[in-house]
Amino acid sequence: MPLPAFTLDAADGPRAFPTGRPALLCFVKEDCPTSGLSMPLIEEAHRAFGDAVDVLIVGQDAAGNAVLVERHGLTAPVLDDSALHVSYAYDLDTVPTVILTDPAGEERTRFVGFGRDDWWHLMASLAEASGLRAPAVDWDAYPESRPGCGSKSVEPGIAERLEAEASGSPLRARRIEIAAQDDEFEFMFDQGLTDGLPVVPPTPQRVLRMLRGTRRDAQEVVAVVPPNMAPATIEKIAINAVMAGCRPEYLPVVIAAVEAVCTDTFNAHGVMATTMGAAPVLVVNGPVRHRIGMNMGLGVLGQGNRANATIGRALMLVLRNVGGAKPGGTERSTFGAPTKYTMAFAEWEERSPWTPLHVERGFRAEQSVVTAFGMTGGPHQIVDQTSRTARALAGSIAAGLDSAWHPKAHRFGDVLLVVGPEHLDTLTHDGYLTKEHLRSRVQEVTARPFADLISDDESGGGAPAPASPNAEQLARLVPKFEAPERINIVVAGADAGKWSAFFAGWTTGPGGTIPTSRVIEE
Repeated sequence: MPLPAFTLDAADGPRAFPTGRPALLCFVKEDCPTSGLSMPLIEEAHRAFGDAVDVLIVGQDAAGNAVLVERHGLTAPVLDDSALHVSYAYDLDTVPTVILTDPAGEERTRFVGFGRDDWWHLMASLAEASGLRAPAVDWDAYPESRPGCGSKSVEPGIAERLEAEASGSPLRARRIEIAAQDDEFEFMFDQGLTDGLPVVPPTPQRVLRMLRGTRRDAQEVVAVVPPNMAPATIEKIAINAVMAGCRPEYLPVVIAAVEAVCTDTFNAHGVMATTMGAAPVLVVNGPVRHRIGMNMGLGVLGQGNRANATIGRALMLVLRNVGGAKPGGTERSTFGAPTKYTMAFAEWEERSPWTPLHVERGFRAEQSVVTAFGMTGGPHQIVDQTSRTARALAGSIAAGLDSAWHPKAHRFGDVLLVVGPEHLDTLTHDGYLTKEHLRSRVQEVTARPFADLISDDESGGGAPAPASPNAEQLARLVPKFEAPERINIVVAGADAGKWSAFFAGWTTGPGGTIPTSRVIEE
């Protein structure tokens, strides 16, 4: 049977095989010493028999091919198989592999590695068949034999990709085989692929099932994940979503979350590396909340809901397993935080007359959106069961928010305030019809004279004392937050319970983190 046909690019344009003449296919790679040993003989064969035989050098690396041409002064055409599809189709294990074919492309001779006798017989047979003179080779200058090198097409990760491409499978990730007696859950722990809790083994069947949750191409790179700056494909995100326990319909939310945090504005490297113990907190808005069954009511910030728990966990596993953010490595949190396992929830838009978070951030109400916050603490609960007016309750909420980071730490970062439904009713029934009313009251109540915010012998944690402050500077009122929009507000939680909660953010701005939103492509 003829060998697989192919067309590859060479310096002078595309070259096709079969050629309609006898051909000598020479598979090589530049970093293989045995390939280098064979190159002068390949060039001699081309110079001596090129009028009768097509000598085709098939190189496995584009940059390496150029090096071979320059190093050996090649005039034989060098074909670019850096995609390795031809090497895979020819089932190569080793380079160099030399194959002589007839005009129809049927194999006549093959040898692997370097054999002096193999080359001597090949030159003699080419001379006899073509009637051309064999080149004068100093055979004594060559060793009797040398083993070849592994073909790039069988390297770990590449072989699996080529197999998947050949079979039409969307999977390209390297497959890890474990022994029959190994416990697959313990294996995942041993490989450092977990967050400290068991993960679901990402078998090909599970990953393929997860990929059905999106129409996007499995090999699309959607983000570059810090700190390793590793590309995150849809497939890699799906693998970690399987490990986290997601259902396929959650995958679009996880993808959007990865896109959001892997931006310069969010600064995932800083969020994960700071000793303050920051972590992404995800808020989901729009129709997707109901389609995938996210919790926005009872126990919204706790356990018990699969979508909430596994979406946040999948994001954290991507940061860990793709980006390399692991405790003891680049992640240097002094205490850590439960949010480093997972924290994702939905805003209860229907319960609130206030503008939903995603609409405040410029999206349409009917769009599904995930917003990522880099938060260092929480949730902290604010308890007020006695206030009956909006002004009093907002004052209580402001007093709770004043404790974020440190009571003397003003104008520091963002906060994510989760207003409970009972508190919401008190606020809205008494005239706080927008989130702006609450923000304004918080800034009013938390404003402190600058003199009270200076670190002193009684209490640190605040601003350094000016060199020579004047009375006007010391009396100036400084609100807790740099601007009202730093107070991010959502409504969630059960109908019963006069509580609200908040997450304190890491430092904001170019050197810190900025809340970032992405549309969820369903």
